[in-house]
Amino acid sequence: MSELCFTGARRLARLIRSRKLSAAELMRAYIAQIERVNPQVNAIVTFLPEQALAQAKGLDRRLARPRTSNLGPLAGLPIAYKDLVLTKGIRTTKGSPIYADFVPGQDSAIVERLGAAGAITLGKTNTPEFGAGSQTFNAVFGATRNPYDLTKTCGGSSGGAAVALACGMLPFADGSDLGGSLRNPANFCNVVGFRPTPGRVPAYPSEDAWDTMSVIGPMARSVEDTAFLLAVMAGPDPRAPVTFDQPGRLFARSLKRDFRKVRVAWSPDLGGLPIDARIGRVLAAQRKTFEALGCIVEEATPDLEGADEVFHVLRAVAFAARYAPLLEKHRHRMKDTVIWNIEQGLQLDAGRIARAHALRSKVYQSLRTFMQRYEFLLTPVSQVLPFAVEQPYVTEINGEKLATYIDWMKSCSRITTASHPAISVPAGFTNDVSPLPVGLQIVGRYREDFGVLQLAHAFERATRIAQRRPPIAA
Repeated sequence: MSELCFTGARRLARLIRSRKLSAAELMRAYIAQIERVNPQVNAIVTFLPEQALAQAKGLDRRLARPRTSNLGPLAGLPIAYKDLVLTKGIRTTKGSPIYADFVPGQDSAIVERLGAAGAITLGKTNTPEFGAGSQTFNAVFGATRNPYDLTKTCGGSSGGAAVALACGMLPFADGSDLGGSLRNPANFCNVVGFRPTPGRVPAYPSEDAWDTMSVIGPMARSVEDTAFLLAVMAGPDPRAPVTFDQPGRLFARSLKRDFRKVRVAWSPDLGGLPIDARIGRVLAAQRKTFEALGCIVEEATPDLEGADEVFHVLRAVAFAARYAPLLEKHRHRMKDTVIWNIEQGLQLDAGRIARAHALRSKVYQSLRTFMQRYEFLLTPVSQVLPFAVEQPYVTEINGEKLATYIDWMKSCSRITTASHPAISVPAGFTNDVSPLPVGLQIVGRYREDFGVLQLAHAFERATRIAQRRPPIAA
C-alpha cells in the first residue's frame, strides 16, 4: 500500500482508467498513509477520509458501467488544497484564528477545475497565517515539520503541501507563490515546486484581479507529475483578467528534449547574496550534470538592481489591500509579522508605489535582455537550509544581519519581481549528521514555462535525487 502512495500520478490515473486499480483501493492507501505518518508532521490539517472514499467508490461504479465516458484526466486521484484556497462546504482557516471556523460558500477557480477533471478532495494542507512567511506554523493548527528532520521547518507557505508529497500522502498538490512559497518548501522537502509565469493559472476569487506578483502553481514528487497537474490548472478564465489565452493541454506533451548547445547561466549567489556554504557545495557539484546534458554553462548573473525594493513595496501594498480591514477589528488575533506588513503598506505614499512599478519594469527588461543570450538561469532556491521549527524566521546568514522577516528569501523574491517562470527541483543533500535537502532553481524566459519543465525533467532523470524518501514515510 505504501508503494502505491509513491507511484506517479500520471501512472495512477492510467491504472484507474483501465480498471487495473480501483479508485477506492487507491484512496484507502492514501488514507492509511495519512493516518500513519501525518501525526508526526502535521501536514494535512483538515482530513475528509469518509467523504473522499465515498466519491472514490462512486467513480468505481461509473467505471464498471459499459462505455463510460467523460472521465477527467485526474479521475480518482486525491488532492488536499492549501488552506488559503476556498473550498465550498469545507473549512478554510487561512491559518488564522480569525477564520478558524470559516466555511466558504464557493470554490476557488482551481478547485472547480481540478474537481471537473476528476480529482477528489481529501482535505486541506497547512500554511502560515495568510501565507505570510516561508515557515509553516499558525495559531490554529501549529507547526508542520520537515520529514527529513522533524526538528526543522518544512519552509512555506505551501509547507503542508510539500510535506504531504514527500511523505506519500498525496500524488500532487496545489500551492501559491509570492516570494517563494512554492519553491522554498519544495526545496526544503526534496519535491518539485513550480512558479509559472503570472497569468498561466487563474486566481479567482481575488482581492486584486490584476495581481501579477502572487501566482498559483503545481507541486509534485516529479517534474512529469508537476506538468500533469499544470495541464489541468492552466488556461484562461474570464474572471481572472490577467490570464492569457493558452490552453493547459500544452503541458501534457512529452518533456523529452535534447539540450546540447543550449546556453545556461550559472549564478551561485544571484548577485552577491549571502548563501549557506553547504548549499553552495551541493549545487556546485551539479554543474557537471548540465554539462553532461550538453549545455553550455557559463557563470553569469543578471542585473536585478531594484528588485528588493520592488518586492518590499508591492508586497506591502498587497497586504494593506487584503488585510487592513481585518487589522482594524482583529489586531489582537494577528501575528506580529502580518501586522508589520500591513502597516508598511498603509504608510506608503503614491511616490513610493509609483517608483516600485517603474523599477519592476526595469527589472523585467533587464532579465529579459539577459536571457536573450541564456535560455535558462540556474541559481539557489533558498539562501539557507531548513532551520529550527521553533524559529519563526531567519535573522542572519553567514553573520550578516537581516532587516526584515522576509529578507532571507531574496533568491526567490528577486525572480518574482521579474515575472519569469521558475522551478525548484531536488539537487542533493548535505553531509550533515541528519542530511538535509537542497533544491536548484531553474529560471526560464518569460512565458517559456514548458522549457523550464523540460530542463528540470532532464536534470531530474540524470540525478534521481527526488527518489530519496524521508525515513518516516518509507
